[in-house]
Amino acid sequence: MTGDNYIRFAAALVFVLALIGLFGFLLRRFGPNAGLPVRRRGTQRRLGVVEVLPLDARRRLVLVKRDGIEHLLLLGMGEDRVVETGIIPPPASVTESAVQTPSFLSLLKRSPEDRP
Repeated sequence: MTGDNYIRFAAALVFVLALIGLFGFLLRRFGPNAGLPVRRRGTQRRLGVVEVLPLDARRRLVLVKRDGIEHLLLLGMGEDRVVETGIIPPPASVTESAVQTPSFLSLLKRSPEDRP
């Protein structure tokens, strides 16, 4: 191989990487989620998955929380069903809220005498 071939390979690699970058930019700019609002930092999320329970290889139960209300969904291969809506989540128990794990930084700041 000559030096000319190495230059052509490098130029082809740069060209392909530039095409990938251009395609990624265009997909982000004009893709399927282009017109949707982006969630800003510090805002509360309205939708979340609380728990997923696989029933078998094809079906699973999903507990979804929206605006503080939970909904139970049965998701399958070609058929999805709402099992129950308007479930109010149970209040957090006192024992769960009272037990807090210390952060890593607080453990590092402890003096050597306090360590076990």
